[in-house]
Amino acid sequence: MKQLVLSIASIYGALSIVLGAFGAHALKKVLTQAQLESFEVGVKYQMYHAIVLLVLGFFLNFQSKLQVSMGWFFIAGTFLFSFSIYLLSLSNLLGVNFKFLGPVTPLGGLCLIIGWVLLLIIFIKGQYLPIS
Repeated sequence: MKQLVLSIASIYGALSIVLGAFGAHALKKVLTQAQLESFEVGVKYQMYHAIVLLVLGFFLNFQSKLQVSMGWFFIAGTFLFSFSIYLLSLSNLLGVNFKFLGPVTPLGGLCLIIGWVLLLIIFIKGQYLPIS
């Protein structure tokens, strides 16, 4: 699981740079300001959680069910939250109605919140590697 978390962190980080540049350059001319701002929110949350996953990959061993669950909530939450925002923002441009994804974004947000609460529990229980 540790290797998976670090790999996903790297993928999310790289994709957030690519998608952020794509939004800032290519999409700036074709999306409304509101759509562009939404797209940028997805990029920011993806990068924030890529960094979180990277740090956690270095400081957790993912041997407990709590740590594994927290990792999956962060991974799934980031995917559901950010990628649903990307598709919703690009609906008009792609000519596809992605409005059915509207409820997916808050579900992704809920997964992220659960991930943060589980991380708090991990800290309270002392289930992390101390920095020497």
